[in-house]
Amino acid sequence: MKKVILLSATFLFAHFCFSQQKTILFVLSAADTLELNDGKKMRQTGVFLNEFYQAYKAVTDAGFLVDFSTPNGVASTIDNESKHDSYWKNELESKKEALHFIEDNQQFKNPIPLEAAIEKKNRYAGLIIPGGQGLMVDLAYDENIPILLRHFADEQKPTGLICHAPSLLLTLRKDNNPYLGYKVNAVSPFEEFVIENFIMKGKPENRKIAKKLKKTGFKYKSGPPKANFAVRDRNLVTSQNPYSGDAFNSLFLEALTEYQKKYGANLE
Repeated sequence: MKKVILLSATFLFAHFCFSQQKTILFVLSAADTLELNDGKKMRQTGVFLNEFYQAYKAVTDAGFLVDFSTPNGVASTIDNESKHDSYWKNELESKKEALHFIEDNQQFKNPIPLEAAIEKKNRYAGLIIPGGQGLMVDLAYDENIPILLRHFADEQKPTGLICHAPSLLLTLRKDNNPYLGYKVNAVSPFEEFVIENFIMKGKPENRKIAKKLKKTGFKYKSGPPKANFAVRDRNLVTSQNPYSGDAFNSLFLEALTEYQKKYGANLE
């Protein structure tokens, strides 16, 4: 009887540990408004839908669990711009799935606060932060972001930052930034110019991401406008725009596979 109890306890513990290693943390913006032109113009903003959903599908299809986290546990807003068909190319069915997901998925609608994610940080095998202008409003100034980035860097856990999200690397102190010198990608200067002049028709306060990354000490690389382009340097994966989902997902899953093998967990 004691042997059965011991075996059951061992199985439950192993299952618990395995589940922990199989969970990816998605950190999302909760901002819904962006000030332009020194506050003279207001624009709806949020998380870019395909940058979020394509990454979510990639990791869950690979068998991973997901936790969603936002500042104060406030449900994310999706940037209306990202619902346009032009960002989905030949994947309009995926767009329908994504719209259905954000309306019905209770986990997405009830994220945990960033402080709770920090408390559980050791359970996560990887971190993904999707892009969208929303994160430039809240995550860029949230004191929890450098804590999370630092943890995933120290543990060499796969960290994926999409489009505008690589700007969050600038929240880490320059004299103690574990990613300085890494090759990174982010929304390109030309794409930023197009967004500001032809889509938003105004300039936000927090901008010029590529220039700031290079000035700080990162090795910025970019592809052509609208390119399916991403960069991996060790555990860090960064991508350029809403069209870079395939490149990002491939590199991030590659990093996850290597991490799981290194630490003895099985992806299957």
